[in-house]
Amino acid sequence: MRLFRCACHSGLSYWSNVARAPADVGGGTRALPRSGGPVDASVLHDLAAASRILADQGVVDAFGHVSMRHPSDPNRFLMSRSLAPALVTPDDIMEYDLDCDCVDAQGRGSFLERFIHGEIFRKRPDVMAVVHSHSPNVIPFGLIDTPMRAMFHNAAFVARGVPVFDIHEKFGATDMLVGNSEKGVALAEKLGDKDVMLMRAHGSVATGPSLPVAVFRAVYTEVNARLQFQTAMLAGGGNIAALDAEEGRLADEVNLKSSARAWDLWKRRVGF
Repeated sequence: MRLFRCACHSGLSYWSNVARAPADVGGGTRALPRSGGPVDASVLHDLAAASRILADQGVVDAFGHVSMRHPSDPNRFLMSRSLAPALVTPDDIMEYDLDCDCVDAQGRGSFLERFIHGEIFRKRPDVMAVVHSHSPNVIPFGLIDTPMRAMFHNAAFVARGVPVFDIHEKFGATDMLVGNSEKGVALAEKLGDKDVMLMRAHGSVATGPSLPVAVFRAVYTEVNARLQFQTAMLAGGGNIAALDAEEGRLADEVNLKSSARAWDLWKRRVGF
């Protein structure tokens, strides 16, 4: 049976017999997942805004994506169709299960690397939103032995540690993309309980207990990388007085409470 969807600005809704709708998955056919339920228009609005904010802040360009866990079903997540982040509107948001099967694609393309999001949501019930980007100042830190450190209080989450996912370690030579669940599982395992992670010769992942916090962390991971490079040049091999783990913990508690200030500003900048 065909799956019907209303994707107007009043929110997403799904009806009848969704589970019997067939989907081609891995060369076979299986039932499409049921929806997690209607989503308020404000949620779709915020997720579209997040994509545009990340573009406006120089974290993503034509590539990269952001997702959030479904507000009513922890086993579903919301994500844009395959589209440049700066062009995303609320009507572009689609729903997925944690296997990264779309509830109702309606002929629209999905991001190949949606498995980054699905497997992190599966492994980390505390994570409510995920950003994947290729922000330019971050990439070098995934290629060298020098770890990323927290240069200032807005990047306090970095002080918890930033692992590096090297896809070659488990999968050998690849196209560097996390294009299936097996690679997504390996990535989520490497992330562990940390807030951000680098991906060698690729980009990074930022997570958060809310969409605004995940966006905040993605933005300030890029800012922190730029500041660390500048600081290292000034230090000339000398000591860098970065935040230690306890300073990071204390400062991040403040950031979690105050990140809405940045979110409100950034939304206004992109017209949302």
